[in-house]
Amino acid sequence: MSRGRQASLGAGAVLSNFSGGQLTRFDTQGLGDVVFYDQPFLPSSLRQAEAASPRVGLPLAVSPQKCLGGGVAVGRRTMTKAQPAGGRRRLLLAWVAILLTTAAALAQGADPASHLHRIRLPEGFAIQIYARVPGARSLAYAPDLALLFVGSRRDTVHVVMDRDGDGVGETVLPLAQGLRVPNGIAYGDGFLYVAENHRIVRFDLKDWTPGRLLEPEVVYDRLPRYDYHGWRYLALGPDGRLYVALGVPCNICTTEDPVGAIARLNRDGTGFEVYARGIRNSVGMDWHPATGELFFTDNGADMLGDDIPADELNHAPRPGLHFGFPYYAGGRTRSPQFPGPVPVARVSHPVVEFGAHTASLGIHFYRGAMFPDEYRHDAFVAQHGSWNRTEPIGYRVKRVRFNERGQPVGKEVFAEGWLLPDGTAWGRPVDVEELPDGSLLVSDDYAGLIYRITYAPGPGSSATNP
Repeated sequence: MSRGRQASLGAGAVLSNFSGGQLTRFDTQGLGDVVFYDQPFLPSSLRQAEAASPRVGLPLAVSPQKCLGGGVAVGRRTMTKAQPAGGRRRLLLAWVAILLTTAAALAQGADPASHLHRIRLPEGFAIQIYARVPGARSLAYAPDLALLFVGSRRDTVHVVMDRDGDGVGETVLPLAQGLRVPNGIAYGDGFLYVAENHRIVRFDLKDWTPGRLLEPEVVYDRLPRYDYHGWRYLALGPDGRLYVALGVPCNICTTEDPVGAIARLNRDGTGFEVYARGIRNSVGMDWHPATGELFFTDNGADMLGDDIPADELNHAPRPGLHFGFPYYAGGRTRSPQFPGPVPVARVSHPVVEFGAHTASLGIHFYRGAMFPDEYRHDAFVAQHGSWNRTEPIGYRVKRVRFNERGQPVGKEVFAEGWLLPDGTAWGRPVDVEELPDGSLLVSDDYAGLIYRITYAPGPGSSATNP
């Protein structure tokens, strides 16, 4: 973390943001203090931190403090043998450097959309701003309602409307507020399903009118509650069931079901079961349109070096598979905390490896007809970008090419330019969704934008900002 302003922290050190006021208080005493960071934070919206009651019983016990309005949270972690205390101070200082760098960038006041011309795409493709949504994360489109729903790591789910059909979501409204990290969203049969940190809820949209806030109906309220990797990803599978990813509350450690897994359940909350295990932190999944088989991303561990371990694209065609974590830190890199024999009969290794620390999140298989035929049934993966690498990496959208048998055969950069030449970033892709016309949407929680990528035959690529 050589770029941006740095700080030396003592116990109770206070960091000030760059536009006045206080960010939050960091206490570096005690085992395992760590910063949880939800970007982009808005310095003016930060409020006094509130202490939540401790949660114990998991390998990682978290007593979190949260900042209302988004931004920063600080939690005290109880370390296990798999998480030596030496790593937590490095992790804390790395997060602090990110926070300070981000605060400096925000204080400059530049509109992120002014950088849109920097995005590079293959010939014939163009990118534009579809909507401005604070902290935009997971995307779910309802074709029967012509509505786009947007999750966040704050407390709000937004709805975006393109009323005149011109390819721009000119109306952005809150659909529900007061939620706990409503990152994961999925739409089906007139209901919007939302995965909060600790439960799954749904919203009945049949009588919804623009501007009316909806109250949640609880579907399942027994998700394990913790903050580290506590942003759930949710998807509706071709079998009609909800699939939810439950990342581990640590860097590298052992866990118990359903943590470190993808679980599934019926839409009425019954039939909860673990579908896949050995998963560190998946924030994206989709099913191949031809085979109906599940593919999901997973983020490799931190603090093992700039170039290891890899981020992953995994294939889970059936339930019961184990994908290696914590014995593998990512890709085929073994975890130094678990050097012995792997106590799993068979490990399913990734079918595609991405660069270490690229933070590969949302994945979407292309089903439309706007793009050239060669793109059909290929996957697009949003890479959020590194936070702890000497030279930043990621901050782009990758294309994974698939053959007619539904097997990945190669990968390449599809969209890039969110990372500037000086190593700073003006945007961070999170999720990918498709509109009925075949155009592609990409969310960006850092810039607070949703982009729309289109294709038209002709020379060059372009960027527009209507």
